[in-house]
Amino acid sequence: MKKYAILGGGGSFGIHTAHYLLDHADPSMVIGIGRNPLRPEPFSLNVDKRKNYRYHAYHLTYEIDLLLELLDKEKPDVIVNYAAQGEGAVSWKHSWRFFETNSMALARLCEELMKRDWLERFIQIGTSEMYGSVEHAAKEDEPIKSTSPYAASKVAFDMYLQSVHRFLTFPMNVIRPSNAYCPGQLLHRVIPKAIVCGLTGRKLPLQGGGRAEKSYIHARDLARAIHMVSEKAPLGTIYNAGPAEPTSIRRVVELCAEALDMPFEQLCEMAPDRLGQDSRYWLDSSAIYRDVGWKPEIDWTEGLAEMVSWGRKYLADLRDWPMDYVLRG
Repeated sequence: MKKYAILGGGGSFGIHTAHYLLDHADPSMVIGIGRNPLRPEPFSLNVDKRKNYRYHAYHLTYEIDLLLELLDKEKPDVIVNYAAQGEGAVSWKHSWRFFETNSMALARLCEELMKRDWLERFIQIGTSEMYGSVEHAAKEDEPIKSTSPYAASKVAFDMYLQSVHRFLTFPMNVIRPSNAYCPGQLLHRVIPKAIVCGLTGRKLPLQGGGRAEKSYIHARDLARAIHMVSEKAPLGTIYNAGPAEPTSIRRVVELCAEALDMPFEQLCEMAPDRLGQDSRYWLDSSAIYRDVGWKPEIDWTEGLAEMVSWGRKYLADLRDWPMDYVLRG
């Protein structure tokens, strides 16, 4: 029975990973660690009520001493890191903050973890944005073409991990997932925003007419990839994790409208494209299938039905929840 620690554990993907591990990994304990107390139930999804789960609020950048004290006390076998300053679209301003968290703080943490003998594996959740816009499904050795400070900051830490694994045998893996979505996701993301807009009669601003193509997986599929990598993958390996084909943002919103049983034109309105928008994110995920047998299982029909059910269940709370991304330290 392994003990897992999830950094960035207060976010929706960390919460879904905790639920998945508790349901499928038979862990001795899952420890969520995030910079804030858990959000209300629509976003925490009652993870704090689960047996063998504990949550702690420590800031990776500013409370690394307290974080290390906790980790030394708990001695997790596997650390999964979601902690990041996210959202590439806003990283053009205060861009140093993205490097402060996504590169510097994590390098400081891992340099300390290298002194510990209790850690079996560190799994970094990277980003497919590092490949930039592609004309074909990108493999893990695709040339780096970061198109935002956010993506560049994530690349820097991936390269750090590769070097410390190669020369200092740090036990790491990197998973670079496609865009993930799930119940509990904050409303600045297009899918939860579309669902809440549809349920409240508001118009979703469709940036650039939704021409950009992204690859999407449900956060539970990502959690399953993490579990499989933690159990089977060779140390030091980097894996893409995404669907076989990308989907245009317009088509995603059309599918949201279908799930809501409403006309597409009623759900959205056209808006200008965002700065640095890549035209296509597309991953070749054959390596993770070859090594651990992972591929996505949750299709759009199942995933969006869950999103609509979540939106309806918590509509009273979600109706007035902010829909814009707020940058914090």
